[in-house]
Amino acid sequence: MTTDAHVRLMITRGRKHTPLQDPRLVDGGPTIVIIAEHKKPDPAAVADGIRLATSRVRRPPPDTIDQRWNCHSKIHEVVALLEAIEDGADEALMLDPNGHVATCNSTNFFIVTGGEVWTSRGEFCLNGITRTLVLELAREAGIAAGERDFTLEDVYAADEAFVTGTYGGLTPVVEVDGRTIGTGTPGPVTAALIEARARAFAAEAGAPEDTP
Repeated sequence: MTTDAHVRLMITRGRKHTPLQDPRLVDGGPTIVIIAEHKKPDPAAVADGIRLATSRVRRPPPDTIDQRWNCHSKIHEVVALLEAIEDGADEALMLDPNGHVATCNSTNFFIVTGGEVWTSRGEFCLNGITRTLVLELAREAGIAAGERDFTLEDVYAADEAFVTGTYGGLTPVVEVDGRTIGTGTPGPVTAALIEARARAFAAEAGAPEDTP
């Protein structure tokens, strides 16, 4: 695979000689699973945007399970996604224990308001690679960008919104909880960041800047 390859890496403690939680029961070393497949993001999602629905399931606090761990315990995220699908949305928007916007069930969430790019403080979400890159690219482009607490009311009033992930890159969000975000179409700041990410990837690969 040389293009459009998606790779997932999973590591566990290894096989146990009896099915109990005790990690001392592991026989031998860890189990490493690498799944590679040809996969391309849906171009319609980038062109038209996706819809989100806020889940009743909240991200738990760090003393329950640290949401910055990329672990296999995803049941609360799956339940949130099932709720969103039942509501006719593509993905779930999840709040933190304090009622602030945290993240989506499988991607990081951003809004654009007054020319500024906002994302959550990161205490209740994965510190995604693309999330970090987008903050860097925005600042390099002279766009004020940072982590802060914000509410659903801020989301509903936002000029633009988008989600980020290693697989999908930047995907515009055009609707949250049935409310249109901005003009209901992918916005100019989102488009500029999508182009900036493509240029960064092209430069790293030594390819022409217009390479997608």
